[in-house]
Amino acid sequence: MIEFLETIDSFVWGPVMIAFLLGTHIYLTFRTGFIQRKLPQAIRMSVRRDPDGKGDISSFGALATALAATIGTGSIVGVATAILAGGPGAVFWMWIAGIFGIATKYVETYAAVKYRVRDKSGAMMGGAMFVWKRAFARADGSVPWWATLGAVAFAAFAVVATIGTGSAVQAAAISGIVTSAAPAIPAVAVAVVVVAAVAAVIFGGVRSIARVCEWLVPIMAGAYALGCVVIIAMNGGVIGETLGLIVECAFTPKAAFGGAVGSGLMMALQYGCARGLFSNESGLGTAPIVAAAAKTKNPAEQALVSMTGAFWSTVVICALTGIVLVSTMIVHPEIGQDILANPTIYTGAALASAAFAEIPYLGTPILVLGMCAFAYSTILGWSYYGNRCVAYLFGPKGIKPYQVIYVAVAFFGAIGVGDVVWTISDIGNALMAIPNIIAILLLSGMIARETRHFVYDDHLDEVADEPVPRVESPQL
Repeated sequence: MIEFLETIDSFVWGPVMIAFLLGTHIYLTFRTGFIQRKLPQAIRMSVRRDPDGKGDISSFGALATALAATIGTGSIVGVATAILAGGPGAVFWMWIAGIFGIATKYVETYAAVKYRVRDKSGAMMGGAMFVWKRAFARADGSVPWWATLGAVAFAAFAVVATIGTGSAVQAAAISGIVTSAAPAIPAVAVAVVVVAAVAAVIFGGVRSIARVCEWLVPIMAGAYALGCVVIIAMNGGVIGETLGLIVECAFTPKAAFGGAVGSGLMMALQYGCARGLFSNESGLGTAPIVAAAAKTKNPAEQALVSMTGAFWSTVVICALTGIVLVSTMIVHPEIGQDILANPTIYTGAALASAAFAEIPYLGTPILVLGMCAFAYSTILGWSYYGNRCVAYLFGPKGIKPYQVIYVAVAFFGAIGVGDVVWTISDIGNALMAIPNIIAILLLSGMIARETRHFVYDDHLDEVADEPVPRVESPQL
């Protein structure tokens, strides 16, 4: 069974999916007139409050919640794994995937906000499922079967992915990190703490999640980035060599770190793009779910704010991690040789731990606390994604059972999760991306036209005249 699932996983996250995602990123970059050049303005917008906007939470709260779900252990361990598998050149392609992914994040968020709805209680709901149902509805209000299929497929695969990637995998990461650093602490104790900390927040709904993420994300990301800067300063003598090696290995075969790690163009491209695409989640359709709840005057305003998430998660955090790891392995080539002598599923974590151990006394605690905070915040963010998808599929009555299952899975993940959970959730991630990308590609022309009006013609303060419809049933 596990071999069969791993075969499916290798296929859905293989070259075809990478080409599909990266091709979408590049196409939408041109379609939106290189929306990336609006990043400085978008960053300024992300920290301001907009009391006049329609929504449930602030734009920054929506961004922080999405970043909480995005900047997870993959931003650390995922980068390390990419370097060990694809060589230093993987860092370059990860960075490239992040830059182009900014455009996809903008487009998918624009669509989610434009086609969001209010449920019976007045709460905002949005995401690819509502994009399919509203954007492609006929003039008489009926919805074609293929649009219904796209909506249901996205929501169903998202629920599977959130329970695996968002709950079990992250809880397992926290447990593994804590028990490795403090072997005297049993995994069951860690599981109980994780369950209590998660339940205390997610049962409070999106406002509760956003409040926690608004203060947790800046602190955890800032502390981790500071640790990276310290290590980069300590390795200052080889930073030029580090950057040169990253670029050189991105385009030419080359052995690195005393021959411990090889590199080739295709391997660097595949692992760099795959990890970069997974790191910023551009195209998966996850971040737009919470972005749809943001207070915003028009879709373009929140889309600009949300696209900064891809910048922070991949272009900044992953780039810092990559430079830290490559420079450390240049200074200490024996690290790579020792780690690759006994490769395991935790090889990437071992490399990250070895790099941060360079900082006397504080390095290991910073990494342990940082990875625990990243994993915890990911559990919170993904719980909201699953919450909205379950509400779409089963209505409000499905939310509480889902939350109970989500918390229970976190417990079992923390005391020991098998490879099958990782594999199933990985497949779910890929499959939820397909209907999301198809929808935004079909709508890209309309979004490009409206972007010219709101963004390039400077009408971002204009309130969109499209009302947000209230629906009795999420399924419309």
